[in-house]
Amino acid sequence: MTNLPTHRSANTATLDARNDAAWYRTLSRVQWNTLVASNLGWLFDGFETYALILTVGPALRQLLEPSRYPEIPAYAGTIIAINLLGWGIGGMVGGVLADYLGRRRMMLIAVLAYSLTTGLSAFSFNWPSFAILRFLVGVAIGSEWATGSSMVAELWPDRARGKGAGLMQCGLGIGFFIASLVWLFVNPLGPGSWRYMYMLGVLPALLTLWIRRSIPESRLWEETDARRRAVRSRQHRGEALGAPEQALARFTLFDLFTDRTVRSQTVIVFLMSLSTTVGFWGISTWVPPFVGGIAAASGLAPEQWASYAGMTYTFGSVAGYVSLGFLADAYGRKPVTIVFFVLALILTPVLFFWTRDLSTLLVLACVNAFFSNGQYTWMPAWLPELYPTRMRATALAFVFNGPRFIAFLGPLLAGTMIVQFGGYGQAAMALALVYLVGIAATPFLPETLGKPLPA
Repeated sequence: MTNLPTHRSANTATLDARNDAAWYRTLSRVQWNTLVASNLGWLFDGFETYALILTVGPALRQLLEPSRYPEIPAYAGTIIAINLLGWGIGGMVGGVLADYLGRRRMMLIAVLAYSLTTGLSAFSFNWPSFAILRFLVGVAIGSEWATGSSMVAELWPDRARGKGAGLMQCGLGIGFFIASLVWLFVNPLGPGSWRYMYMLGVLPALLTLWIRRSIPESRLWEETDARRRAVRSRQHRGEALGAPEQALARFTLFDLFTDRTVRSQTVIVFLMSLSTTVGFWGISTWVPPFVGGIAAASGLAPEQWASYAGMTYTFGSVAGYVSLGFLADAYGRKPVTIVFFVLALILTPVLFFWTRDLSTLLVLACVNAFFSNGQYTWMPAWLPELYPTRMRATALAFVFNGPRFIAFLGPLLAGTMIVQFGGYGQAAMALALVYLVGIAATPFLPETLGKPLPA
């Protein structure tokens, strides 16, 4: 008799393991289509973002007078900072609109907007026009992430939500890699090759034709929107509303800071996001020039080795994005996120100070990216499970994009920090201390593994 429960538990565990191994078999075509659309949207965002990093120098050489060429690094930092600022603004606005207009509709608007603005930026005629258009590209790009993350979270099953988040998030790294690969072939086409890169940015508009046909609106959002409309109708008639109905009628961004529990939770995840975002923009963008500088000191081609570093760093990022999602579904959001923060902090000095052997540096860059960049997946995996449908996209947009209003200063200050701290490594370590904020904040969030989304 005493062995019977053990035997049944073993059978149950085996069955559960089989079910978990076949999680992908339980997904419908609509769920897969939603993932593909969100991944592609984020992939194109990654392409546009990294295309700017790759082409801003050649573009400014055409758009500035030769007498200003020595100032190109300053102009480039300004352009990238303006792009990030636009990303933050667009993300905030896009998230709010996704809660009112719908996930699917906002995704269509976002893809069309950044396709159009990217194409127009190919026709920049001076650096102010270039800056304005890249700001608009940033606005359009920023509005896509919260929409795609909300769609995947609301349409994918509870036990596979982390996996879906990781597979969606990896689109950014794939977009970075594709941009590097395309630039390898487009760059030799002449001084105006940067314009061709931006003209290619029009192609994502074709994705909207498929989204309109293949992606449904989120049923959770439709139900919430119907309730919101009914409540507002009652409100206009002067009827008394209960506390839940008042919350539904409030403007989502205001609602985010009205409830004490939601407000304190938002402060925690904002600090975690700030840690991830500052770490990304303050460290990852320095890895290629750091490796290129080591190569130059060894008498090798710096551009070639910087390219190698960029590709290996991107590979590690993609692996990290996907892995965090799968690990979070296996072991929980909280412990996995803490481990990624801790190892990102530890591996930063290892990368910048341990060795000057180029082959070893490439391996370390890949491993560093796995944790430093891969940690981004905690946001699409965990954030949707912390907020109700009525404000989900707004909350995701605020947490994901809000830190950019601080992080956009990074490109402006990077050159000064490198000079003041005496090299890339010292400056990177100063910024890597921001991971301590994420490590300290994460334990205060509730674990949500396997739980349904808040209504």
